Amino acid sequence: MATLEKVPHRFSALESVKIPRVMRTVFLMLLIGFVLSLVFLIYVPWVQTTTGRGIVTTLSPNEREQTINALVTGRIEEWYVGDGAKVAKGDPIVRIVDIDPQLITRLEAEVRQVELQLEASRSAMATAQIDERRMRELFEAGLAPRREYEQAMIRIQDMRGKIASDEAALARARTNLSRQAVQIVTAPRDGFIQRVQAGDAATYVKAGDMLAMFVPETSQRVIEVFIVGRDVALVQKGAKARVMFEGWPAVQFSGWPAVAVGTFGGEVISVDQASQPDGRFRVLIREDASDGHRWPEERFVRFGAKAQAWVLLETVPVGYELWRQLNSFPPVLPNPSATSAPSGT
Repeated sequence: MATLEKVPHRFSALESVKIPRVMRTVFLMLLIGFVLSLVFLIYVPWVQTTTGRGIVTTLSPNEREQTINALVTGRIEEWYVGDGAKVAKGDPIVRIVDIDPQLITRLEAEVRQVELQLEASRSAMATAQIDERRMRELFEAGLAPRREYEQAMIRIQDMRGKIASDEAALARARTNLSRQAVQIVTAPRDGFIQRVQAGDAATYVKAGDMLAMFVPETSQRVIEVFIVGRDVALVQKGAKARVMFEGWPAVQFSGWPAVAVGTFGGEVISVDQASQPDGRFRVLIREDASDGHRWPEERFVRFGAKAQAWVLLETVPVGYELWRQLNSFPPVLPNPSATSAPSGT
């Protein structure tokens, strides 16, 4: 037993082996990084978004690009504007005259003829009223049969219809005369002549031909973007969005809109009920008045300019968002209580 007690139970060679300080430092750094990554994935919030690309347009169709058409057939005699000209409501744009030199004479003669017909109808109406009063007196006195009295009343009704028809014909004749005499096409509202489509003076145009393209000056700009059908159910009216305009320097962090640079606030005002032919859905976004940064002026971001929008959805942990992206799952559905609250007020 004494001999056994003298046998050492320690491995001196193994004890002499020590872990290098560098490896311990690396292990400690990896452990700290793992813990921080785990905390980051679990506790750091991420705002889910659905993005779409589109253009700058207007909310009202009357405020979008419009065509100015010829109302009558004729010849262009004079242009009052050119490409890019600024016009006010009622300003003349182009003067059109008829190619038939005798047309005005014929239209004036037609107006005089209809006026004479109307005067004759009114005179006949006065005579018919006199006859009706006379026949009524004779009928009440028992000196005329009822049939003649009824015929007198029928003649009055016929003359009233004739007078109404002549008055309508006179209005049409005067309208044709005023249109064909000298047709000056005017601006429908304040705006700009984007481009002149028709030719120079002496160019023949038909009624309905496009003369120029017109862009209104004052209008409410909106962003028209298209999003995929997978996310359309998550986009609600009134949802906030971040907007980036083409040619405007911007950096957008998808999950952290608060740290985005160069983007502007938006608000969803409309989501189409039916998809486009390519399966995407149209979403209209207007400027968010509560956002601290107003949209750029129209001279910097004009109609038709390209834009991209990120519609803000629910807030989830970063780890969940990574898992969702890897599995191509849709974003989280909105809270039912949040979406139903406005309808109850």
